[in-house]
Amino acid sequence: MSKPDYQATNLPLWDFLTILASEGVDFLLSGEEDKVTLSSFDYEKTTICLFFSANWCRPCQSFTPKLVQLYNMLRTMGKELEIVFISLDHDEDGFNAHFETMPWLTVPFDVNLHKKLRERFHVVRIPFLVPLNLDGQSVEEDLIGLIEDFGEDAFPFTKKRREELKAIDDSKRQGGKIDQLLARPGRDYVVASDGGKVLVSKLIGKTVSLYFGAHWCPPCRAFTAQLVEAYNQLLSSRGDCFEVVLVSSDRDQKEFDVNISGMPWLALPFEDRTRQDLCRIFNIKAIPALVLIGPDGKPISTNGKNIITLYGAKAFPFTQSSIEEIEESLRKEGDSLPTQIQDIKHQHVLKLDMAKSYVCNYCERQGKFWAFSCDACDYDLHPTCVEEAS
Repeated sequence: MSKPDYQATNLPLWDFLTILASEGVDFLLSGEEDKVTLSSFDYEKTTICLFFSANWCRPCQSFTPKLVQLYNMLRTMGKELEIVFISLDHDEDGFNAHFETMPWLTVPFDVNLHKKLRERFHVVRIPFLVPLNLDGQSVEEDLIGLIEDFGEDAFPFTKKRREELKAIDDSKRQGGKIDQLLARPGRDYVVASDGGKVLVSKLIGKTVSLYFGAHWCPPCRAFTAQLVEAYNQLLSSRGDCFEVVLVSSDRDQKEFDVNISGMPWLALPFEDRTRQDLCRIFNIKAIPALVLIGPDGKPISTNGKNIITLYGAKAFPFTQSSIEEIEESLRKEGDSLPTQIQDIKHQHVLKLDMAKSYVCNYCERQGKFWAFSCDACDYDLHPTCVEEAS
């Protein structure tokens, strides 16, 4: 097989071809079992990636459909990309079952050959994807993570491309443009619970909360109730200056529909990749989470959940100065209250305590902040419900 001198320009590709040649392999297989000769590739124009995977591997089963989607999309866009499957299955049946889900090429099943390739490319876990560049660019080491984070935008899978994408994320996060965060080419709207569409441009100039949550998550359902209360209070007292947009982590469209049906605010469409983009941009690792965006389009806080839980609608507009004002007001309120009281409704002395949330044992209404609590038993009293013994 005659080929250019890749050894001088691209060692990984040279090693790949050399290992195949050492095993007498000069072709790859397509899904139709056609043989594709190695000499038929335009190595200088085509980005070739080796995909190490196995049918028995659950992470591989999860990632392969994402890679299929990316491959088909990039090829449709005219990108010169080829993927070559390197099986780490234990037998040919496993290899065949896995390969039939793939639209790309494969090295023929040969345990010996696969072992050599695995050792050469230092594969310690799967799935593993490695590009064989010809242009000398430094490739991204965590290519699986890059693709899961950015999808087709990750192409051509170089470190330079990751740096460009991170710069775009930083610009969206700090750029002060809510439309850049929430809209994308082909979609300039968010959706309401009734299926209606609201233009993202209508949110410009408002304080916007990005609510990361899911219906399957019990803590999210508990926080949703708190957020609904604050939302309705602000709608009543402040008018149309505050909005919430759900960034769903629901598992399917049906679950998303159930989730948004109980919410008075807006949501990103379930099928839209912007949901994943925002999780990455704001480094969301757990739900529920609430990111607060100011009227200028810049983030106020990524800890909005804690702010709403502690202070509710009182904290609006959620700036540091508004939080400090609330805390100062609470401190003064606490200073004006006695440190302990003896209430006629309870046998023990009650001590002044700061509580995030509690239910008054006398009036049975929800309370926040200051309470008179019993050290001896689970008893809490609103300061306004106190009846001191004479």
